[in-house]
Amino acid sequence: MANLLGIVFFALGIGLTVALHEAGHMLTARAFGMRVRRYFIGFGPRLFSFRKGHTEYGLAAFPVGGFCDIAGMTAQDEFLTEEEEPHAMYKKPWWQRIIVMAGGIGVNLILGFVILYFVAMTAGLPNPDADVRPRVGEVTCSANQKPNQELETCTGKGPAGKAGVQEGDIIVALDGQKLDSFTQLRDEVMQRPGETITLTVERGGEDRDFTIHLDTVKRLNQDGELVDAGSIGLSNQLIDVVEKHDAVDALPATWRFSTYSLGATVDGLKQFPGKIPGVVASIFGHEREADGPMSVVGASRVGGELAERSLWSMFFMMLATLNFFLALFNLIPLPPFDGGHIAVIIYEKLRDGIRKLAGKPALGPADYTKLMPVTYVIAALLMGVGVIVIVAVAPAACTSGIKQAVLEWGR
Repeated sequence: MANLLGIVFFALGIGLTVALHEAGHMLTARAFGMRVRRYFIGFGPRLFSFRKGHTEYGLAAFPVGGFCDIAGMTAQDEFLTEEEEPHAMYKKPWWQRIIVMAGGIGVNLILGFVILYFVAMTAGLPNPDADVRPRVGEVTCSANQKPNQELETCTGKGPAGKAGVQEGDIIVALDGQKLDSFTQLRDEVMQRPGETITLTVERGGEDRDFTIHLDTVKRLNQDGELVDAGSIGLSNQLIDVVEKHDAVDALPATWRFSTYSLGATVDGLKQFPGKIPGVVASIFGHEREADGPMSVVGASRVGGELAERSLWSMFFMMLATLNFFLALFNLIPLPPFDGGHIAVIIYEKLRDGIRKLAGKPALGPADYTKLMPVTYVIAALLMGVGVIVIVAVAPAACTSGIKQAVLEWGR
């Protein structure tokens, strides 16, 4: 039940995020004297609506978004009436139009920041500048594993302890190959029972190499069988990168984490096209990448799992990240995104500026009908990708982004 409520809650959060995005357009448009015909939360059949002033407000059957209908958004608005003509958006100064188109983007950025700010004061935020390099937490002996997954009792020093590795050492490399996590060390060691390796650690700011002869122990494989595996006799140190802040310190902490999240989102958008083939392959039985694209359905399922486990801080951090994604995604300078409209407005300004320098009169508003083929292609691509991602949603959804180091195996 908790999972289902979490899914519903997160889906409503997505809907509210999009609705507030559209509210950003509406409020800025009205501030500049533009006429807003309709503002609806949701899509599909109308459930109810009311009119206040010149605007109809309403709720549609599927509350997973919203829309804002601004009169005269383009010069090709065939529904523009004579009464609306003086308030048409396309007749307003170029800078006002850009602010209106960026209004939704601004709301998403502010909303994401506000969510993270409250998380910083309640549960705490990960410090993106924290040193998360793998560290030795405990130098142990080598123990065999029992069929019930428990480890047998062992005494003395293990291979790493005999070689001189100490608690607090930072793991740098194995046989010259850089290691980014304890998991990498574990996986490599397990495949090399009885072999001799060179482990590079950092101690006191200096790199040190240790020649270690790995023990051979029994470990359970994926089939539940006891097989020979290598053991180094180390466990990793729990790294707590989450820091809780007061109301004042939370501001710079939230700013740091927000800029980090925005940078990660930009990198994700750059990698997005290259992830699609992997998603398609997963439909036909191939393993899906954990950091592949996630649909609204997938995101809601992850939100449900986080709620079920009472991981509310990650729940809201994920919602904040979604706001950052929507903001940056809408900046793409192609129709039908907000960035596409902004690009056209800037084009009109530059075009007329060049014509003015050449002594020529300014031209009228851009003809958006010429952009309709591009709009249809982009819309079709988005719908196609959306369907593919939804079909490929893995039964056990998972999320990438904030990874915490966990004290795990090593003995």
